[in-house]
Amino acid sequence: MKSRNTVNTAVFDFGGVLADEGFTNGLHAIAGANNIDPGKFALEALELIYSSRYLTGESDEHSYWDAVRRHTGISGEDKDFRDTILEGFTLREWMFDMLMKLRRDGVRLFMLSDQTNWLDELEERYHFFHLFEKVFNSYHTGKSKRDQSLFNDVLACMNLNPETVVFIDDTYDHIVRARNVGLKTIWFQGRKDFIKEMRQYFPELKDKR
Repeated sequence: MKSRNTVNTAVFDFGGVLADEGFTNGLHAIAGANNIDPGKFALEALELIYSSRYLTGESDEHSYWDAVRRHTGISGEDKDFRDTILEGFTLREWMFDMLMKLRRDGVRLFMLSDQTNWLDELEERYHFFHLFEKVFNSYHTGKSKRDQSLFNDVLACMNLNPETVVFIDDTYDHIVRARNVGLKTIWFQGRKDFIKEMRQYFPELKDKR
């Protein structure tokens, strides 16, 4: 019989884990088109998506891009910016193969993502939400992973014991906040190490590279 503390649930970030980090990739492309420093621009645009409250669904996309234009001096249309961002999110096929394997093995799967309505647009293109028991998206929850209470909200909503959950994210600050509420964590930095760490919890996994 499995212990009540055996990990049986995996919570995945989207951008940077299940897919390439399209937001950062897209911002770098937008910066290149405007001949400005991509690193500086990406940091400014990232902070603005929080401060504009677009990330948590409290303002709209046009307000966000207007703020970015005002603060950085870039020019361009909202639709062109959005298309560039969305094109940067390339789904990682090997990750989705893993998700299907975990589902077959009875692992509960959730997504916890700091995304705007762009995640809904990606779902319309690629149809992957069905792999998860529930998708928690900051645009709809009204909280981002910068707010530690979000992790408690997810646990309470799905009646999860934190000791049975592993959370996977590529942003270390999010990992720290998840650990603070008792979750097991994997800081995603690359495929090889990720597979190795996942097999500590799910030893039946194999990397079919």
